[in-house]
Amino acid sequence: MYDYLIVGAGLFGATFAYEASRDGKKCLVIDRRPHAGGNVRCESVEGINVHRYGPHIFHTDDRGIWEYMNRFAEFNRYTNAPLANYRGELYNLPFNMNTFYRLWGTASPAAARAEMERQRVPAAEPRNLEEQALSLVGRDIYEKLIKGYTEKQWGRKCSELPAFIIRRIPLRFSFDNSYFSDRYQGVPIGGYNRIIEGMLEKCDLRLGTDYFSDRDAYGESAAKTVYTGMIDEYYGHMFGGLEYRSLVFETEVMDMPDFQGNAVVNYTSAETPYTRIIEHKHFEFGTQEKTVITREYPKAWAAGDEPYYPVNDAKNAAVYGKYLALAEREEDVFFGGRLGSYRYLDMWQVVSEALRLYERLR
Repeated sequence: MYDYLIVGAGLFGATFAYEASRDGKKCLVIDRRPHAGGNVRCESVEGINVHRYGPHIFHTDDRGIWEYMNRFAEFNRYTNAPLANYRGELYNLPFNMNTFYRLWGTASPAAARAEMERQRVPAAEPRNLEEQALSLVGRDIYEKLIKGYTEKQWGRKCSELPAFIIRRIPLRFSFDNSYFSDRYQGVPIGGYNRIIEGMLEKCDLRLGTDYFSDRDAYGESAAKTVYTGMIDEYYGHMFGGLEYRSLVFETEVMDMPDFQGNAVVNYTSAETPYTRIIEHKHFEFGTQEKTVITREYPKAWAAGDEPYYPVNDAKNAAVYGKYLALAEREEDVFFGGRLGSYRYLDMWQVVSEALRLYERLR
């Protein structure tokens, strides 16, 4: 008999399992995938740690969380500074003085603010994402750097997306290309696998194992269950299915030392079918003779796909609220992670919430 059954060997499940096993609790961790680590899984290709499910840069302002993660691996000094490619034109992200200078030739914050104000389309109560963006940053930034990328990402026109998706847009009136403003950020040297392996070291781990193939037996094997999968699937979609966005990754080994000179380049025009190209060696400042790139294509989620992003609009929020009401009445089942809570979470938030859940249950 286990103290905890943990469904999902991703970052939430692994963090919870580590805390419980360190406390002497007996844990069984299961996962559908043939590997542990969830979406932070890395694979070595040509000596390069490839982020199999998209780029993962750990960033946080929480010193305690940063020190906690550094128990398991040393982090490098990688700072995320992506670029946007719009029809061959390159712009810095997030929007900063380098972006504004490239767009308008404005060399001072005052000049950039004035040009942005000139282009803004005020809207007292924006009805959709397009109106929200135009009211915040004006037409040039919206048309070149927001519209096409966002519509590809969500599979809908910006005029059909809720305004709250971009309630605010990060603007920097300085020449700072760092995407995150957090005090601590980096990538674990050698990849995320060593972190997950360290967390799960004292647990029983079963991979390629579907909880729903015998949920009664798995549930009876432990006093409590921590579930990190899709909450609507747990309840048999009884209130209808929640919407998710999925991704397709197209990875290619290239016989050259460097393809794009940067880890992340977003492609913001609608005619380019992928949203970004990842060049993995740059996360760890690699000097290998070859390089590995991944093109990332967004798509609507369908059964059998991996769900990556919850679609947090009013319709889905109402459905999720019904599942949440059921979850809150559970006595021995606890939900967590992006899918269990139907929220987009940064990695530090995943770790923080897993730690809080264990503290509550211990």
